[in-house]
Amino acid sequence: MSDLLPIRRALISVSDKTGLLDFGRFLAAKGVEILSTGGTAKALRDAGVPVKDVSDHTGFPEILDGRVKTLVPQVHGGILGRRDLPEHLAQMDKHGIAPIDLVAVNLYPFEATVAKGAGFDDCIENIDIGGPAMIRSAAKNHAGVAVLTEPAHFAEIQAEIEAQGGTTLATRRRLAAAAYARTAAYDAAISGWFTRQEKQDFPPRLAFAGVLRQSLRYGENPHQQAAFYVDGSARPGVATATQVQGKELSYNNINDTDAAYECVAEFDRPAIVIVKHANPCGVAVADDLITAWDRAFLCDPVSPFGGIVAANRVLDAAAAEKIAAIFTEVVIAPDADEAARAIFAKKKNLRLLLTGGLPDATSPGTTFKSVSGGFLAQSRDAGQVSAGTLKVVTQRAPTDQEMADLLFAFRVCKHVKSNAIVYAKGGATTGIGAGQMNRAESSRIAAWKSDAAAKAAGLDRPLAEGSVVASDAFFPFADGLEIAASAGATAVIQPGGSIRDAEVIAAADKAGLAMVFTGMRHFRH
Repeated sequence: MSDLLPIRRALISVSDKTGLLDFGRFLAAKGVEILSTGGTAKALRDAGVPVKDVSDHTGFPEILDGRVKTLVPQVHGGILGRRDLPEHLAQMDKHGIAPIDLVAVNLYPFEATVAKGAGFDDCIENIDIGGPAMIRSAAKNHAGVAVLTEPAHFAEIQAEIEAQGGTTLATRRRLAAAAYARTAAYDAAISGWFTRQEKQDFPPRLAFAGVLRQSLRYGENPHQQAAFYVDGSARPGVATATQVQGKELSYNNINDTDAAYECVAEFDRPAIVIVKHANPCGVAVADDLITAWDRAFLCDPVSPFGGIVAANRVLDAAAAEKIAAIFTEVVIAPDADEAARAIFAKKKNLRLLLTGGLPDATSPGTTFKSVSGGFLAQSRDAGQVSAGTLKVVTQRAPTDQEMADLLFAFRVCKHVKSNAIVYAKGGATTGIGAGQMNRAESSRIAAWKSDAAAKAAGLDRPLAEGSVVASDAFFPFADGLEIAASAGATAVIQPGGSIRDAEVIAAADKAGLAMVFTGMRHFRH
């Protein structure tokens, strides 16, 4: 069989009619017989494009409210019959089956139907059966059939036919790969919806798919290849944001920006989160963003350079001036006013992402992590504690201000790599220790960073003095708590549950600390 195949007969049935009419006119001008159904046939006819109804071509009417119209031998035989096998051609001729050289099908809008909150029956009716069957048939027989599953394919194939007189095998193979990816993603969407209806968080077989958003220059390091895929969910964040300005996002930009935005969404008051290497280096809430920025930056005035800044309010000029005063890789927020945009526009390398909303910090969803030979799936850490759920375990109970700071610090702790220690005071972090192999070292690093930040700000005492301290998991020994007490902490929040809890409580009482147990840990490996 020749590599180059002319198009004599095409079957077109599309729900997304972008580019349809121009492509139909092109095929008709080339003498191609066009077979079609329903709304596609009507749209082509209304545009003056000659069309033959599939039911006229097959001699079999559409039945069952249109559920069966292409699931017939005259269609699938015309697609699947191999042009290089005489016995196939003889059987096709015997049964009056005409070859179909091009199949252009995009599917019923199942994903869009689910996204708009349609009911169960409507979702079921928008599950396409004939479309995926034709796509898979054409992709299997790509040696003799071109299969188009996206509107963008119309112009591509039109250009190739104009230039070559037909479709090339290389193009048909690439289109076949895209076709199987499309039907796989479609089935994954249906499977995922069904499992949610059945309230199965982790079914026996788990399918999910993504659409390529961006080919990245490299991954975490220049020798690694990478790409960014989106899953079509409506959760606001880096995947749904509009990039207003700045260079193309990198792998690390995307990862760090996601970490920052998920953290800032934890807070009801105006908040700023500054992230470096996926760890918060400063977090604060206040009555306005500019105050939150000043207090977040104070926690660590070195790390924010080249970092990510997330806000949970519309950015204004005052906040933009502060943020733009240092080198910042990415700024992400629900929106920015015109004055703020104008300020950021002066920083051409700064990426400004606007999402239109905040992710729901209490919505679990599912997260994935690859391992050799598979992947781990778990619900997102949406756990939160409140004052009423905490257990006071020391002789002294926290004051109201300490309690507010304890709750703030524990929320930040959830977004810091384990082992995590967070000092906080007045709704702002005052020291953060992240990712150490033991909790005492994290506590020591957080205290040291607090001291360094105070010296950089010209203060005469460490920021951690008078702060509370949060630990993402229990203190296995009293040493981490004792380091916090030496740094000036006055109250502690931790999950509890260690076999040495009594020893840790005794150390807290000896130091005059108030301590509460949450019963919930926040490991973030």
